Amino acid sequence: MNKKETNEIKKLYTPANCAISRICGCYVDAEKNKRTELKEAFLSLPEEEAFKYFTIFRSGLSGSIGKNLVNMEFPLSAEEEGGTQNFLLKLRDSQLKDDALIEEFYDKLIASYDYGENYYIILIHCAYDIPAKSSDGLEMYDASDFVYEFIQCAVCPVKLSKAGLCYNSETNVIENRSRDWIVEAPDTGFIFPAFTDRNTDIHGLLYYSKNPEQMPERLIDELLGCFIPMSAKSQKETFQAIVEETLGENCDFETVKNIHESLNEMLEETKDEPVPFTLDKYQMKRLLENNGASEEKLLEFDQRFEADEEKKNPGFIASNVVNTKSFEIKTTDVSIKVAPDKTHLVENRMIDGRPCIVIGISEHVEINGITVRPIAAQTQALEEDVD
Repeated sequence: MNKKETNEIKKLYTPANCAISRICGCYVDAEKNKRTELKEAFLSLPEEEAFKYFTIFRSGLSGSIGKNLVNMEFPLSAEEEGGTQNFLLKLRDSQLKDDALIEEFYDKLIASYDYGENYYIILIHCAYDIPAKSSDGLEMYDASDFVYEFIQCAVCPVKLSKAGLCYNSETNVIENRSRDWIVEAPDTGFIFPAFTDRNTDIHGLLYYSKNPEQMPERLIDELLGCFIPMSAKSQKETFQAIVEETLGENCDFETVKNIHESLNEMLEETKDEPVPFTLDKYQMKRLLENNGASEEKLLEFDQRFEADEEKKNPGFIASNVVNTKSFEIKTTDVSIKVAPDKTHLVENRMIDGRPCIVIGISEHVEINGITVRPIAAQTQALEEDVD
């Protein structure tokens, strides 16, 4: 799923476009006990309650594709009878009206989710009558050939509100506030099947994680059975290691600056594309080759990338491996940040036999918020005083 497809589904979570037919919920305590459950038609909920559920499920589709929202695929074994995809398909096809299937889903999730506090599992069934699109991209709501039927799950922490004082309007006094158990925004969840090319894709799902570096791998493996791609942080670390190893002695200041600039140019050219720009094996190899990698090192790169492909790593999402907000230089004692489009102001020079980072400056210079005169202006003033 891409950004446009995700946004299209988020639009369903409004009173005017609501496609939710049924909602189920299970409140689980810190000891993994089911405390209470909910099973009913979504439209039977009070309006204010429905609005809060809309917010939760929109949150479960928020963030960046490739970071918070990760497309995952099922292995073939998962689609066989008794497999994880096969089970999720049965759950979807039941429209959440089969109590035994719902309880089995809860049990599987509770057993595989390592979370030491209270949480609320929410599960909805939706049926979206997909409007066709005209040649100019406009939706034609009276021309639909397909229905996208899916389930979405959100797992929300339930935490005790903070202690404090409040104003009681009935008694007109300030008093102690009652502490409540609050259902917070989801930590994790998924939508199945995936909505790929604006249609049903039963071979994959879209997974959501509030913290992309803390994905519950056991839950994904045991409940969903999907291939887990590298996280954004792992992609960045792996990319950096490949660049350092492949370039070897050629991994100098100017080379890395060139790679940074090239990646930013690629991102700028593809910024309007719905799918995040991904560096595949051939683009990565060409980038390294153009920046001085030797034939021997490129051969080692091929072997390493083949190993990654076996682990179902399709490449590196460019926005995960390059900092689009700043060009950062670090030494043991100093850290320098420069705007990505101003890297030409930074140079690596030898001064008095020492390697130095030289930064071109304008007339305006601040130190800890205090405006100071540039060195050139100070030198000129001293020369004038001498004359």
